[in-house]
Amino acid sequence: MPNWPIALLLAACASTATAQQAADAVAPEAASATEALAGISPEARTAWDSREAGRPTEAQDWMVAAANPLAVEAGARILAKGGSAADAMVAVQTVLGLVEPQSSGLGGGAFLVWYDAETGELTTLDGRETAPLDVTPRLFQTAEGEPLEFYDAVVGGRSVGTPGTPMLLEEAHRRWGRIAWADLFEDAIGLAERGFAVSPRLAGLVAEDEERLRRHPATEAYFFPEGAPIAAGTTLLNPAYADTLRQIARDGSRAFYTGAIAEDIVTAVRGAKGNPGVLSSIDLALYRVKERTPVCTPYRGHEVCGMGPPSSGGLTVGQILGLLEPYDLAALGPESAESWRLIGDASRLAFADRGRYMADSDFVPVPAKGLLDPAYLAERAKLIAGDDALPEVAPGDPEWDHAGLRADDRSIEFPSTSHISIVDADGNALSMTTTIENGFGSRLFVRGFLLNNELTDFSFETHEAGRPIANRVEPGKRPRSSMAPTIVLTDGKPSLVIGSPGGSRIIGYVAQAIVAHLDWGMDVQQAVAMPHLVNRFGAYDLEAGTSAESLADPLAALGFEVGARELNSGLHAISVGETLQGGADPRREGIALGR
Repeated sequence: MPNWPIALLLAACASTATAQQAADAVAPEAASATEALAGISPEARTAWDSREAGRPTEAQDWMVAAANPLAVEAGARILAKGGSAADAMVAVQTVLGLVEPQSSGLGGGAFLVWYDAETGELTTLDGRETAPLDVTPRLFQTAEGEPLEFYDAVVGGRSVGTPGTPMLLEEAHRRWGRIAWADLFEDAIGLAERGFAVSPRLAGLVAEDEERLRRHPATEAYFFPEGAPIAAGTTLLNPAYADTLRQIARDGSRAFYTGAIAEDIVTAVRGAKGNPGVLSSIDLALYRVKERTPVCTPYRGHEVCGMGPPSSGGLTVGQILGLLEPYDLAALGPESAESWRLIGDASRLAFADRGRYMADSDFVPVPAKGLLDPAYLAERAKLIAGDDALPEVAPGDPEWDHAGLRADDRSIEFPSTSHISIVDADGNALSMTTTIENGFGSRLFVRGFLLNNELTDFSFETHEAGRPIANRVEPGKRPRSSMAPTIVLTDGKPSLVIGSPGGSRIIGYVAQAIVAHLDWGMDVQQAVAMPHLVNRFGAYDLEAGTSAESLADPLAALGFEVGARELNSGLHAISVGETLQGGADPRREGIALGR
């Protein structure tokens, strides 16, 4: 097994090949500090040390992996009491919303994939935010009809969609929970009231985003007490968040979607100075979580299952793997430029289809079956059978259930977000990716939590050359996402539970980790820590400061445009075999903990 170094640069390198890549270059999600966090248990410290040494955490009964030790410990306590994976997820998410507020929380949305050990069934829940009923096609355009600059759209109320996370927590608990709802909030409430140690990553991100965070008084007051940015290791209290959680613990998610909390959200959005939004109390009252059919793709004798539209994650990961199926990546190995030529061009072909066809299937027809049809993928796979990089790629022509003509999408996604993987003692498995979109979302702070900027995941343009863009903004619509919570099934049972943050690069991170685990035999810690090589739109991004850079010249010789940059994933994975093995991405502050 190659020894992959994991050193990371602290600043992103600019890339201007596309609007997405230009946006990525200024995204305020940075790599984690390497020091352990204050206030964690000896068990969590051991898990941290195992991660730093490149070893997976092992357990027999249950396992939880997420982006902050305090959140993981909250989930572990629930599992140790006999709680289900759904119970533990509620505890993990509510703590993450406190200690990692820039990435996810009550003001955002999430996608959840669930394997039920009793029935053997796979289910997905869509807690994605929705566009307010009052949006118009000109939401993100100037008076002249030109697209707004990204941060001109993001900061303030204009970008805020109806949050889905609180209702998703309640729906998951209603279906699969065992422990009393109110008991799942104890850790988050206690930490909010007693205070928690500010992590190095949170402190660094606040300092980097100071100008935008200071634009709104409530946000400034929380992140800049006494006028200075919060510092790593200092104790931060959030009594407003504790109060919000108490109301939800007592009254369920209706406490969030109606009443005083909802009124304060609407007031903040519509009253945002300089950039007000159109979210209303009706939007909150009408919000619903939706159950969706999972999308599954065969790969090397396994079934790789994930989230369908409005996420593009499951379809695009599935397409990449389906295009790679005819090629022997195991024989080529992870150090071969030929492996990465195949992976890179497979990704480019899948992203071409993604840009043309994928959006909220409640609003536009999406040829999901056609995109994953084995015959379609086999034909597309022939395109990468040559010796060099494809000079250009274009969307394919999958079989449609409904006819549709549309233009290619031009939306931008920033690499924020967080991921939770859990396996409980009964064998239930949960993979959930959760987000407020950009780091710190809209920068609006209400009742102890940040509101999302999810609407900027829509295309800022609605048509091109007279053809509609599938991911255009429409009232009630859910913006397309790249979140890719994934459960790999082997003989019908989970063998890998995985997902990552990272904007549109989520797809590449997850696909690469699956290939590393299934083709190259890496354990989950090796798979989530290995250097990244990601190609979405033609340029090959290599993770700066790692051995991935040694492939720059070979890939350039094959015809790729190549550049080194920070690639800050946050993969959290659990493999299921004779034991449970957990892996946590060393680029962030997470751990895997089990018993």
